[in-house]
Amino acid sequence: MAFSFTPRQARRTVLLGICGAAFALASCQRGPGGPPVIEPELPVITGPRVVAIIVPTTGGDGPVGTSIVNAANLALADTGEKNLKINVYNSAGPGGAAGAAQRAIADGSGLILGPLLAEDVRAAAPVARQAGVPVISFSNDEGVAGNGVYIMGFTPDQSIGRVVSYARSKGATRFAALVPTGLYGQRSTQAFTKAVGRAGGRVTAIETYTRSRGAMSLAARRLNNRGSFDAVLIGDSGRMAAMAAPLIKVGPRRLGTELWATDKTLGRTPALRGAWYAAAPDFRFNQMVNRYRARYGKTPYRLGSLGYDAVLLAVRSSKSWRTGRPFPVGTLIDSDGFGGVDGNFRFGRDGVAERLLEVRQVNANGVTTIAPAATKF
Repeated sequence: MAFSFTPRQARRTVLLGICGAAFALASCQRGPGGPPVIEPELPVITGPRVVAIIVPTTGGDGPVGTSIVNAANLALADTGEKNLKINVYNSAGPGGAAGAAQRAIADGSGLILGPLLAEDVRAAAPVARQAGVPVISFSNDEGVAGNGVYIMGFTPDQSIGRVVSYARSKGATRFAALVPTGLYGQRSTQAFTKAVGRAGGRVTAIETYTRSRGAMSLAARRLNNRGSFDAVLIGDSGRMAAMAAPLIKVGPRRLGTELWATDKTLGRTPALRGAWYAAAPDFRFNQMVNRYRARYGKTPYRLGSLGYDAVLLAVRSSKSWRTGRPFPVGTLIDSDGFGGVDGNFRFGRDGVAERLLEVRQVNANGVTTIAPAATKF
């Protein structure tokens, strides 16, 4: 693992350095009027701590779930951690996510990584909560976070907040948005309104559409009739943004969401060139991809990184996790955050992962980073 960090990052990046670390357990103190007293080493804790991964391994989302599982096992191999055992449960199997959680707890799991889908988190969380087992989900739905559930997924709130703040710093004051109906559109609208207000800008128009070309065309036409804007957010996937951008005739700048990060074809649409969006840095992820390919012979889905970082976090916390005791939930809250292949992140008291994101600009050949992610919270 060829990662290097500054001393200031040491605490935050302990996840990435954990595979080579060896910590002395003996401590030294001076007795009254005497020489230093060497305290005995703490007893070595033996026996693996059991961690469950609950994701779909069959069905339409099976390939994504498999990438998460493979990346999680890769992280365990990279760290060389011997005191952690991973068991995998299929949330798309009989009994669904709730049944998977019941089996995981019956098998002795003290921590659940997953599920992936928000509805599966809602099903599994009550089972885990009753058993006192924390859940670190791969969902990006902030509505399922809290009360023992932490989410690692990339949320529109953070990506939109970052890109709006950047646009405001470059002089944009009048903002508009074109967003789909449905839950993601609602979350994007809320995030957009909040971000613009926080940045000191003004929301001048928001138009919504159902996900069809005709509805999008009508929404874009309504937006064009609302006046002039400095920046227009297209709160949808890269594919839908490629359809929408040529229809928008107002505003010199297009903004996107975290959904654009997985689309490598954005630059093929001339109307998207020059657009900005925020995403997690890819440098460490690309290093993980190389090791993943070497181990599994294929490329992981982008969300595979969540499985990798979740296991790094579990390994870090396992240093305080004594055999036969509950998982030390307090280790998940660290104001300095943690370092992973998706950059630095930390959990808030609301259970949502806060991430340090970079800003990218779309160009004909792909994307360029125009504002790097911060190195500390």
